[in-house]
Amino acid sequence: MANKIVVAISGASGSIYAKVLLDKLMLLKDQWQELSIVMSKNAKEVWHTELENESYNNYEARYFEKMDFNAPFASGSAKYNVMIVAPCSMGTLGRIASGVSDDLITRAADVILKERRKLILMVRDTPYNLIHIKNMETVTLAGGIICPATPSFYSKPKSLEDIAATVVDRILDLSGLNIDSFRWGK
Repeated sequence: MANKIVVAISGASGSIYAKVLLDKLMLLKDQWQELSIVMSKNAKEVWHTELENESYNNYEARYFEKMDFNAPFASGSAKYNVMIVAPCSMGTLGRIASGVSDDLITRAADVILKERRKLILMVRDTPYNLIHIKNMETVTLAGGIICPATPSFYSKPKSLEDIAATVVDRILDLSGLNIDSFRWGK
């Protein structure tokens, strides 16, 4: 089955992660059939503040508004098999963990979990409080994957994008996509 992927971008700091993820997904077009993007209003503001552009509009993908419950991935019948929330705010994590489907991001995450498909949350906050940890536990027990925006440095990244790519590459690996990236011991 060709991958049908939804990328959700919450209003957490870390727009560089979403940009690098989308850039890499564009290079992997042969590994997905559909790519959809949903962003919160805050995500657009944070992207503009952090990256000083609106390049989130420039990707070959289907775009959906945060409250558009008619999006195909709001239903399991559309067979989206991967959802990545990058970055994932603690508020978004909490709503997903508690099953509150009050917008398209949380509804899509709920659908992915109920259909036993791949949900990856790139949580972006520090430090964690006990509520965050318990929400991460709940999502993990429900079948989701928590992948914190914690870069690695053994590949000797040379730029901010290289640093973000260390996390994005892990997410792409977790998604089941074949990528060329640094591998320990090679």
